[in-house]
Amino acid sequence: MQILTKPTLRLAVLLSAIAICLQSHAADLTAAPLHLVVPFSAGGTADALPRILAEKIRLQFPKGVVVENRAGAGGNIGADQVAKAKPDGFTLLASPPGPIAINRSLYPRLTYDSSEWVPITVMAEVPNVLAVRASFPANTVEEFLAYVNAHPGKITFASQGNGSTSHLTAALFESLTGTQMIHVPYKGTAPALTDLLGGHVDVFFDNLSSSMPLHLSGKIRILAVTDKQRSEVLPEVPAFAETGLPAMQAVTWFAVVAPPGTPNDMVRELNRVFVDALKLPDVQANFAKRGARVVGSTPQQMDRFVREETARWAQVIKAAKITVD
Repeated sequence: MQILTKPTLRLAVLLSAIAICLQSHAADLTAAPLHLVVPFSAGGTADALPRILAEKIRLQFPKGVVVENRAGAGGNIGADQVAKAKPDGFTLLASPPGPIAINRSLYPRLTYDSSEWVPITVMAEVPNVLAVRASFPANTVEEFLAYVNAHPGKITFASQGNGSTSHLTAALFESLTGTQMIHVPYKGTAPALTDLLGGHVDVFFDNLSSSMPLHLSGKIRILAVTDKQRSEVLPEVPAFAETGLPAMQAVTWFAVVAPPGTPNDMVRELNRVFVDALKLPDVQANFAKRGARVVGSTPQQMDRFVREETARWAQVIKAAKITVD
């Protein structure tokens, strides 16, 4: 029989007390079903990624996981619903950057304060791309830039809507290159791509996930990826950094946030659940098929990242004088 010395006994008691304390403050995931609110329509990347994760975390929530689409007003309708939900960690917003980091600089009035979101994790990043109609007379970024400069104010670019990431990416391009194009806003990715396919618009700074299949089938052409490096799923397409425009970086990220006031123990537990799911090989494979790079950040890392993104896009919005009523 081992006899414990007094210092050893005190350490054992201390460790036991810490363990009991941690258990008493552990979040209870069995209390209610988890509601993941996606503030955009079903079918796009913003909807697909949370649904992939929802299937993997169901065992952690015995009462179920529900993915709910609450589209409208650039993501503000769904964001408002989550912001006003009970801050118990069972209602979360799964969204691209609009309602989390961009809309505060676009809309004169919001019914929620996006600076008060409680970060859980950044799920993934998807770079945007410079896509052109199949018949557009340019095959490289250099040729594209030369053509746009030769036809100022005549090239049309589609967007997912006024103030959307595709609109802001085009505005960033215009700012960096001193070019001027005509903005044609649509209500979402699908109608914008439809008109790009039909040749009714010239350009679309879309996200990689939705444009890639059309590029691979030859129906549109992707000239560059708005990232520091090439995409693993489109290795033949250069990154803008290779074309002399290193500042042309516009990555659409997808994150999970909780309502203001969500307890820290619940935040830690939710982060663990989502990050563990993001580490699964089949999840990473499914994300990769959509051109998405898994991130899985801590809440602290996400907080710093969102602050940087908020400031960066606020500058673009101000410089381009973009407003949304």
